[in-house]
Amino acid sequence: MYLSILRKQSTMTSIDKAPPVIPLVQQIRDSIAGEVDRGVLLPGTKLESVRGAALRRGVSTMTVTNAYNRLVAEGYLVAKRASGYFVTSDPSRSSAQQRGRPFVGRTKVDSLWLIRRVWEDDSALINAGCGWMPPDWLQGDEVRTALAGLARKKSAGLANYGGPSGYLPLRQQIQILLGQRAIDVAAHQITLTHGATQGLALAARTLLRPQDAVLVDDPGSTNLFATLRSMDVRLVGVERRLDGPDLVALEALAKRYRPKAFFICTQLHNPTGGMCSPAVAYQILRLAEKYDFQIVENDVLAGFEPAGAVSLASLDQLKRVIYVGSFSKTISPSLRVGYLACSEDLAERIIYEKMVDSLTSSELGEKLVHAVLVGGHYRAHLNTLAERLREAQRVVCDGLEEAGLQVFARPAGGPFLSARFVDERIDVLDVAQQAVAAGIMLAPGYLFRTDQQPTPWMRFNAAYANNPRLFEFLRAVSGRKGRAAGPR
Repeated sequence: MYLSILRKQSTMTSIDKAPPVIPLVQQIRDSIAGEVDRGVLLPGTKLESVRGAALRRGVSTMTVTNAYNRLVAEGYLVAKRASGYFVTSDPSRSSAQQRGRPFVGRTKVDSLWLIRRVWEDDSALINAGCGWMPPDWLQGDEVRTALAGLARKKSAGLANYGGPSGYLPLRQQIQILLGQRAIDVAAHQITLTHGATQGLALAARTLLRPQDAVLVDDPGSTNLFATLRSMDVRLVGVERRLDGPDLVALEALAKRYRPKAFFICTQLHNPTGGMCSPAVAYQILRLAEKYDFQIVENDVLAGFEPAGAVSLASLDQLKRVIYVGSFSKTISPSLRVGYLACSEDLAERIIYEKMVDSLTSSELGEKLVHAVLVGGHYRAHLNTLAERLREAQRVVCDGLEEAGLQVFARPAGGPFLSARFVDERIDVLDVAQQAVAAGIMLAPGYLFRTDQQPTPWMRFNAAYANNPRLFEFLRAVSGRKGRAAGPR
């Protein structure tokens, strides 16, 4: 039976060897997977032997074997010793194929499940509150070119640990980037990390001990809060306003708790999208000096901020500021390359904490980022991406307001913004539950609060929230009528 089926399909699934060519393994895999998905190959059907398939398709037996093994790994096939390959009847594959409808039949979503889903990347969802950039907005082509170029070099260092501080040429490029942001730093003051997440954790382990008080933005980064709580330190939230942290509250809390550090996202704040004004920035540094605490500045969105924005690191020149950056929002998050810049006094302590944590960071990823930076397109890419985000912010803010929501602040760039329903009777958690059933993931504001208490605010990512279906859903919740907002 299986031979007749495969022969009928052979004219449709012939191997294409003309350039530009899709890898032969991928062609065979796609051919068989498509037949399984369409029901042409039914569960339990035995596939053609490796040798027979290779002869009929005019490829090597190794090519067919690799394709079959890939299908086994994906759950399409099961390999039976001395019998061959069979279409699986395992329901797990069917479940995986249903990821496009992950919420069908689910009526209750608890907070832990909701938190996990907020951070998942599922293309079937409108993930309106997620924390990353769309992959096709980043530099995937440049990374592929860099990877191909690196693979051709005998000295690529593919089997090396690398040095504790990280790949020196990349640190030198970051030195140049920071100089353009008015931060004067030497290469030996820069430590490369596994993304900004590790950079923030290293700063915390360097500065803090159990039961120390630490100031944080409130609202702020959920991941950072989890990292700090795992260290058994006391989180003290500082309310975030339109122009930065509430200075009166900051001084009162600093006087009361005598914190060791203040972790702050100065510009294009996550989750509000707000900007810290120069006047507020100067006062933060004054209070840090007065109450003797360090500042850890999370600036992963550097390059997206409008002209005139200032960083604490540029004002302080790393005397009290540890500056954390990353290439996840601009080049690729899969490379996991971030960095930390600090004073010479702290640099050795940071490196020690890094070695305790992970010995070194990935030199391969660091070399790829370096190749992208020196390739000549990064600055233009950053400018284009920044403009794209500004336009998305404009459209999304308009769409949310038309749908009956109030925006905390119209961000001047970056991906994040916060909004709430004008009608205060609407329960955000109930709305998040309804949204799940509609294939929309919202990010309720309590996820970003230090005390996890209910709040009417929600975080939106303008790069993902620019979707007519989202605005239609929100209008239905708020009872608003009007034209659909969306991409323009």
